[in-house]
Amino acid sequence: MRGPSSVLLEQAMYLVTDFGLLKMIHRVESGGHFFTDLLLFAEYTEMKRCLQDSRQNDMFDTHTHLDDRKFDPDREQIIQTCFQNGVKYLVNIGTDLKSCQFSIELTQKHPQIYCTIAVHPHDSKLVNQQTIAELDKLAQNKKVVAIGEIGLDYYRMFSPKEDQIRAFKAQIELAFKLNLPIVYHVREAFDDTWKIILETKAFQLGGIMHSFSGAIEQAKKVTDLGLHISFNGSLTYKNSLAQKVLPSVPEDLILVETDCPYLTPEPYRGKRNQPDYVKYVISKMAEILQKSPLEVEKLTTRNALQAYRLKD
Repeated sequence: MRGPSSVLLEQAMYLVTDFGLLKMIHRVESGGHFFTDLLLFAEYTEMKRCLQDSRQNDMFDTHTHLDDRKFDPDREQIIQTCFQNGVKYLVNIGTDLKSCQFSIELTQKHPQIYCTIAVHPHDSKLVNQQTIAELDKLAQNKKVVAIGEIGLDYYRMFSPKEDQIRAFKAQIELAFKLNLPIVYHVREAFDDTWKIILETKAFQLGGIMHSFSGAIEQAKKVTDLGLHISFNGSLTYKNSLAQKVLPSVPEDLILVETDCPYLTPEPYRGKRNQPDYVKYVISKMAEILQKSPLEVEKLTTRNALQAYRLKD
């Protein structure tokens, strides 16, 4: 078992580029004393092990919006960068018919990308039988791994409650028809959302509470029924409730996401988010759970594969 100093060093090295580490290791191996102070609390071999581990990155960003217009200037570059920086898989989330079609096309270009299809609660007022039929058709693509994001959003209220509930139930029914897990969007509407999940038995399909912002008691309800809870950049924010909720979640039900281009983690908060920034969520999660980033990375990737019913 590694000591606290060892884990701290690995957390630090996890956020440094391989190139930078190689330069530093070269300084040491060529007789320099660049690391004299740093190595007071860790053996040099531990640093090399951290470098080796950092090259084993297989991060899984479970929730992205790469179709967002904020990525229009450099979308392909961002995608290639995230794969180069250790993202092994990502799931792009559908929010309307246009984004669903775009997401499917994206999966055809990149084997590492999967997608979900759905109409977001914001656009619930536009959902009708034809919409559901179109979603059903899109879901026949083998790269579609879930229905989502669906649920209730009483914060923005871009669609009336009755329309949100109607669209939510209709898309749960579609998920049952297709036997697909569900990605849930819940904002200031947990009680109504949970009531519908219980009434429809949607939990039987499995699924993910994305960008979870609820309390510990709500997290327990979710995980008691086997649903996964996903944490994003908000975990890195000072005084974030998620930091208190995370330790209460069973390890096999923890996921990470970026929700990019939104909810950018520290130290880039306020700027556009991107998939490879999921490493900052992983690093913070490792700190809270007192694990190494590599352990959290492997754990969350394994959980994501299970949640989306994928094989590595």
